[in-house]
Amino acid sequence: MTENIYENENVLESATQVADGGKTPQEIEENARKIAQILYNKKAHGIELLCINKQTVLADYFVIAHGTSNTQVKALSDEVVYQMGLSGVECIRNEGYDSASWILLDFGSIIVHVFQKDARDYFKLEKLWAEAEKVELDFKDSDKQQ
Repeated sequence: MTENIYENENVLESATQVADGGKTPQEIEENARKIAQILYNKKAHGIELLCINKQTVLADYFVIAHGTSNTQVKALSDEVVYQMGLSGVECIRNEGYDSASWILLDFGSIIVHVFQKDARDYFKLEKLWAEAEKVELDFKDSDKQQ
């Protein structure tokens, strides 16, 4: 009898680590949270973090947010790529910079979707991925002095 490799957590975990340069699931979640924090610091709206690894092998997390203009959507996306690059996490590919109504950033096990509000309302990714676990976010204000 042939074993279904997708039912074996160890195989999935090791495949995820290969795709993300040996990162553990905890490190991948930390990076997803970091991306959400970067978007928050840059004034993105409606930031959500969805754990999608039980629904697909496409990625482990979606980070979804929106901006108010093409310029802000591009600035949000640029900041995520820049800050994550400083942390040693490179964006593998991106799509949508030409129109900037929906920019997708692929970080391996983390896919970032930065929309304009009307495009986000139209595509309704959160509804399409309604079965995904919504991860609670607790943002820290970097502007405040301690």
